[in-house]
Amino acid sequence: MTENPHTSTMESRIRQSYASLSQAERKLADVVLSRQREVLGYSATELASLAGTSKSSAARFFRSLGYAGYDEFRQALRQAQLQQSPLGRMAGVRRKDSVAQQFHGHLQLDAQRLQEWGQAVPEAQLEAALALLRKARRLWVVGYRHSYVTAFYAQSLLAQVRSDVCMLNDAAGREADVLACASPKDVVLAVDFRRRSAHLPQVLAAARSAGAKVLVLTDAPASALAMQAQLVLRCGACSPQGLFDSYVCAMSVVNFLAATLAQQLRAGAQSRLERIERLHVALKDLEHQL
Repeated sequence: MTENPHTSTMESRIRQSYASLSQAERKLADVVLSRQREVLGYSATELASLAGTSKSSAARFFRSLGYAGYDEFRQALRQAQLQQSPLGRMAGVRRKDSVAQQFHGHLQLDAQRLQEWGQAVPEAQLEAALALLRKARRLWVVGYRHSYVTAFYAQSLLAQVRSDVCMLNDAAGREADVLACASPKDVVLAVDFRRRSAHLPQVLAAARSAGAKVLVLTDAPASALAMQAQLVLRCGACSPQGLFDSYVCAMSVVNFLAATLAQQLRAGAQSRLERIERLHVALKDLEHQL
């Protein structure tokens, strides 16, 4: 079934058509996705120039997304940007059903989101992600704004099953000091969900300059960060029916990766978990639970 061009998002249209785009059109798609904040200020000719493509390729790209031309695309994008923030979505959330009904519907949407996403994730990507996490000398985890919660969760779980797992985020702005220790044997796990931080691409570029490998977890169908990454795991977060995006898929895959990594490391993970438990007992920092 063809998606309604008046209700679909620009990102979902690109996701559906990306595989069928020409190489020139994919370059333009990557530019549009990476410059969503400022793309409204460009002309079609300027966008084509940024992507290194022709104006005719740009025209074909916008038509392939279902727009009559760049002007219609820009108007749709302007409207979409107004709806990206919780403030923009607030006006569209008008519920008359009970709280129990709303909660049940919320759970159904998350369950559906998990099922559809789980069927779409290639097994080879999961295996490649586990290999990166297992072989890294040191693992850095980074995520800003809404991505921070998932990044913090990833660091918390992974640090229990292997050593040298550190948050790259630094409230004091010391990323440069931390990255000075990075090497080609290290891996950076970057979480990148909208609304995206403009700082993350710079941090990953610095990590790459030190030779570190990059694994990106993102909701973007064609992330501009892919150019800096060895591997990109995609899991949608956009929830047009609600006020806030849902990160249930991201949390689920982080949990899976950490648990599966523990199984692969086996003796090393068990030994680390045993040391952690002994320290909890010595520190008396956890409530006693039966």
